[in-house]
Amino acid sequence: MSKDQELRKSAYEEIEKHQSLVESDPYRLHYHIMPPVGLLNDPNGFIQFQGTYHLFYQWMPYKTDHGAKLWGHYSSEDLVHWTHEEIALTPSEWFEKNGCYSGSAIEHDGKLYAFYTGNVKDENGNRESYQCLAVSEDGIHFDKKGPVAHLPDGYTAHFRDPKVWKQNGRWFMVIGAQTEDKKGAVALFTSENLMDWTHAGILAGAGQEPLGEFGYMFECPDLFDLDGRDVLVFSPQGLEADGMNYQNVYQAGYVTGTFDSEEGTYEHGAFTELDHGFDFYAPQTTLDEKGRRLLFGWMSVPDQNEQDHPTIAHKWLHNMTLPRELTWQDGQMHQQPVQELEALRQGDAVDHQVSLNKESRTLDGVHGKAVELMMSDIDVAEGWMSVAIGGNARILYSRGQQVLTLERQSYVDGTVEKRQVEVPQLDSLRIYVDTSSIEVFANDGACVMTARFYPSVQDTSIRFSSSAAASFYLHKWNLAKVF
Repeated sequence: MSKDQELRKSAYEEIEKHQSLVESDPYRLHYHIMPPVGLLNDPNGFIQFQGTYHLFYQWMPYKTDHGAKLWGHYSSEDLVHWTHEEIALTPSEWFEKNGCYSGSAIEHDGKLYAFYTGNVKDENGNRESYQCLAVSEDGIHFDKKGPVAHLPDGYTAHFRDPKVWKQNGRWFMVIGAQTEDKKGAVALFTSENLMDWTHAGILAGAGQEPLGEFGYMFECPDLFDLDGRDVLVFSPQGLEADGMNYQNVYQAGYVTGTFDSEEGTYEHGAFTELDHGFDFYAPQTTLDEKGRRLLFGWMSVPDQNEQDHPTIAHKWLHNMTLPRELTWQDGQMHQQPVQELEALRQGDAVDHQVSLNKESRTLDGVHGKAVELMMSDIDVAEGWMSVAIGGNARILYSRGQQVLTLERQSYVDGTVEKRQVEVPQLDSLRIYVDTSSIEVFANDGACVMTARFYPSVQDTSIRFSSSAAASFYLHKWNLAKVF
């Protein structure tokens, strides 16, 4: 039996061994992508290939912790119902023996090309990294081609997460990096044939304007055109909290500017966080056949109390966000749940025209563990208004402070913790609740806040409160269980 066969066999044995325990977890999600066992992290190789959406992911099936990752694999025809496919990649070769780390996928000549980082450590823990290629004709089975891009001078071995695209007849690759002086950077490579790659310099980095001092590592870069502007998404590590910004251990966000594909340069502006909640990292996008720029994020953050999640008792950890469509409106990026998610709605909506005045109450038919809430025509004349979910999470808008707050009861110590963002005028809220996750899209996705939370299993309550006069129109749907 080959090393690859051994790893696959042991992973499938872990699924079978723990399936009953995993599926008995009341915090198991109904419509978000999760691992069948073990730990899930970064989305990888997100692509629509031959009409089917493929989402690969970092997977550690043998424990609920990090280690020598495999590429797990889900596929879907509609971004709603997903099939767990065969394992795509295992760390079976010398150039990846300590993990098939994150990467991306493109279609070329009718084949799927997956680029990923091969992680290698010696007996003393010294790291090596290789940017590798695996090719598939059916999107399921892969033929590894080995390393195609090597570590250039000027960087440490923290060099990973290749994202590849074609522009003006050439292939480009951005890689998350750390320079030898311990500054985060996005490295740029070019190629004529996808096999031979040339280092073209640093596209963006800490220590350069306009970012200035901006952390010691950039992960998961992704450069793409969005409505005529070049957007660079990346996940910096090592930022200090700054008011309401950068409150998580690590961040994920974007800059916008102009990429010169001839010169290999990128002029860009300031950094903006993509999500202002507790749990969002390592997002990856793709362009689908409808021309939409779609995004998946990992609903967690590295090194942020990962081992305290209660799902670990049931042998699984972490999940993806909902798939989101990115658009550019009114000078900023908007993220909205893809339209296909409306297929999750069961039956007719429960509708309410709600007026609150210094009170707290529930509404007929508005409760549940897996629901969508759509609040429109919101009017908070003064004071504050809030929506409490399961007695554990709360969305609160302060008119005076012009601040939107997401609170939750900490799963570490039970205290109330919060994330906040400035919202001058709150017009609408779209809230997806899924047993132990919440995604809040404010003002048509101009502001997004994402979190895991763990309410009492019996508590399905949704409660609306205000400190003064407030009103809104509410649609509520129960959402189907697809996992």
